[in-house]
Amino acid sequence: MDSIFFIFSKVVNILIEPLNWLMILIALALLFLLLRKNHLVRRVLGIALCLGFFIGYMPTSQFAMRILEDAVPQTTLTPELLAQVGGVLILGGAIEGGPIARDRGEVSIYSAAERVTKALQLLRQHPELPFIFSGYSGRLLPQGLSEADAFKQLLQEQGLGNHPGYYEDQSRNTYENMLYSKKIIDGIAEKEGAPVKPWLLITSARHMLRSMQVAHKQGLDVVPVLVDYQTSYSNSWHRFDLVEGGEQWNWLIHELVGIAAYWITGKGSFSVK
Repeated sequence: MDSIFFIFSKVVNILIEPLNWLMILIALALLFLLLRKNHLVRRVLGIALCLGFFIGYMPTSQFAMRILEDAVPQTTLTPELLAQVGGVLILGGAIEGGPIARDRGEVSIYSAAERVTKALQLLRQHPELPFIFSGYSGRLLPQGLSEADAFKQLLQEQGLGNHPGYYEDQSRNTYENMLYSKKIIDGIAEKEGAPVKPWLLITSARHMLRSMQVAHKQGLDVVPVLVDYQTSYSNSWHRFDLVEGGEQWNWLIHELVGIAAYWITGKGSFSVK
């Protein structure tokens, strides 16, 4: 059932891509042109033009994205807090572990690079804290290295190859991130003969709400460490960028659809407490 959910989510992800909507509208306009339905051509092109302006005008996506990014407050990492956590849980989604890493021998980091750089910072500053890197691949047809193996290679390159850690290389989405990571965390506590401690959770700010909801549903106690913010406290009223706007709307719709889908299927909870 989880595999069916994963495949279905990838199909839905294609359908919710805002720039794909523009392509569909242009294709419809061409079809109506061939059918000599000029009034429909004008109507569809008008809709496409308005949609393109809405997507590309940056304040439209910035306003909505800011609400999502602020849904979970940032955590102040005090020495007292760090002394109470069990380790650092790093969610995948920033590393290219596919054919590029395989063919070029170099690990590529995507736009969510702060998931990795923040993790490296914490591991350097707190060598006593173990980590879990959670991620196989979010691709429908994965190739090459898993994200976990790519992160392992990256740690070797950064001189942190001996840092105590665990690599979870089965998960394909947020639900599986938490499901498999909880098993590792429970196993660590059982091995140490101690109560399960909360773990720092590193992921993108836009992704934190859904991650916390899934963690809560799994009974996993995590402390949010938000990175990869896409918005400031002000809007760029003068900016128009169809590519960047489309990317932000894609992220936003992806998260909102994911939150709704996880709640409907019982994989996530509305509460993050």
